[in-house]
Amino acid sequence: MAEMASLWIVRHGESTANVAATAAETSGAELIDLTHRDADVPLSATGEEQARATGRWLAGLPDSQRPDVAVVSPYLRAVRTAELALDGTGTPTSVDERLRDRELGVLDGLTAHGVTRRYPEEAQRRTRLGKFYYRPPGGESWTDVALRLRALLGDLRRDHDGGRVLLFGHDALVFLLRYLVEGLTETELMALTREHVIANCSVTGWHADDSGRLVPDVFNDVTHLHRQGATPTREDEVHAEPV
Repeated sequence: MAEMASLWIVRHGESTANVAATAAETSGAELIDLTHRDADVPLSATGEEQARATGRWLAGLPDSQRPDVAVVSPYLRAVRTAELALDGTGTPTSVDERLRDRELGVLDGLTAHGVTRRYPEEAQRRTRLGKFYYRPPGGESWTDVALRLRALLGDLRRDHDGGRVLLFGHDALVFLLRYLVEGLTETELMALTREHVIANCSVTGWHADDSGRLVPDVFNDVTHLHRQGATPTREDEVHAEPV
């Protein structure tokens, strides 16, 4: 089977929605103070700093390790992260809607408290079905996102056999790429989501071993941000799901 030489995914830099969601959850609000639709949420000033620091790290890699191509979520926070991180590198870049963040449907813009108050039956249904399979009305389950990522991985393996591919996306995608690339079970994946919050501009990556199979290199790593003097943040996306 065709395989990439390496695959990386960078979560976007801190966004204004990340900041607003943290403030809303902390204050016990039902609604997150959002002024943009999810696709148009910009980076915060800290997020732009993180993206530029990621770019300095990429520029410092040996030629043999730098990505041959980048594929980016169409959401503004990911597009802007890629623009800043790849500025001046000449890396061929494309946008693929299969890398967009998970869609939350009617729960979009609500905190976990807001979901429990406004949609108690959905909160109960989510508890019964579990995080992996629960699909909010008008939204996507984790398995729905995995399906589109499966298709994307197939295209990347076919089109970039032996290549070094860099993705820019969202926190749920980082977890689900581990699920797909490493063959994790639902139980193993959900344990990861309980134990980790994917940091903004963190790097997760795999390389092909001698058998041609992708094996993990780094997960949720922000060492490059520390080295470049940028402020790491570990703020959740606007998930609006009861725990």
